Amino acid sequence: MRVAVFSAKSYDIEYLGAAAAGRHELEFLEPRLSAQTAGLASGFPAVSLFVNDQADAAALEQLAAVGVRHLALRSAGYNHVDLEAAERLGIGVARVPAYSPHAVAEHTVALMLDLNRRIHRAYTRVRDLNFSLEGLLGFDLNGKTVGVVGTGAIGAVVVRILRGFGCRILAHDVVENEQCIALGAQYASLQRLLTESDIVTLHCPLTPDTEHLIRAETLAIAKPGMMLINTSRGGLVDTGAVIEALMDGVIGYLGLDVYEEEADLFFTDLSDRVVRDDVIVRLLALPNVLVTGHQAFFTREALEKIAEVTVANLTAFEAGRSSGNEVGSERIRG
Repeated sequence: MRVAVFSAKSYDIEYLGAAAAGRHELEFLEPRLSAQTAGLASGFPAVSLFVNDQADAAALEQLAAVGVRHLALRSAGYNHVDLEAAERLGIGVARVPAYSPHAVAEHTVALMLDLNRRIHRAYTRVRDLNFSLEGLLGFDLNGKTVGVVGTGAIGAVVVRILRGFGCRILAHDVVENEQCIALGAQYASLQRLLTESDIVTLHCPLTPDTEHLIRAETLAIAKPGMMLINTSRGGLVDTGAVIEALMDGVIGYLGLDVYEEEADLFFTDLSDRVVRDDVIVRLLALPNVLVTGHQAFFTREALEKIAEVTVANLTAFEAGRSSGNEVGSERIRG
């Protein structure tokens, strides 16, 4: 089956190409999907999308008009897809529900360690032969309270790692994870978690209920000087409110691998351009902020799994059967 792969990078060509060899004919396209680029999928019954492709109603209508009947997402999240429009247009959607929770969890803890011990600042100093320790003082993770918001596969691995550091874990989720309870995590309201946690890390999907979960109202009750980590979805955080909290000292450390307006920034080399996003420029200027470009998922193991499941989803669609990874509009309503 012919498949148009949007937002294709060298690693997509390598891993997805290898997984699909002999099974599907892939056309790798550099542009992101949008209503303006959807016409590139003409003649392809299926397309493959990544997290910053825009599968809104306008784009989906264009895809349907050129014969696309299936979206194979190379991600667990599907907030970038208008599921109701897809259902109305007869376009199936399948995702990769779990590729490597260890990849994202380990990057999460790496952000915590780097921010705490100012490793990125120390690295730059030493490169300039500045071996001063002034301004690099950190704290012991042992004994600190960490709030884990979202205890699915990734959150559960984060809990396991942090328990190894001797952290006290407060957890918050609509469904309690028995594995986390067995590791000693205590489930609590979001209010209590924010009030007591030295570190808060986000691992929940972006839905209408979780959009701007971290905002002015919730930050008002947060423990002063806390560390906030987001490796899930940028929309969980109201970036403007977070900047104000950084200025006021409510947030003492901020680690982001995702950003609300990342679609026009991340996965692209902009080093020789003027970035017109004043918010990200302001964030990057702050000494207690560390931003990575949506790379938490980026391990060999994760790329292999993403490619394997994406190809399996495509094969199931071609054969007219379910892969078990389909998502529909009931995900929004439910």
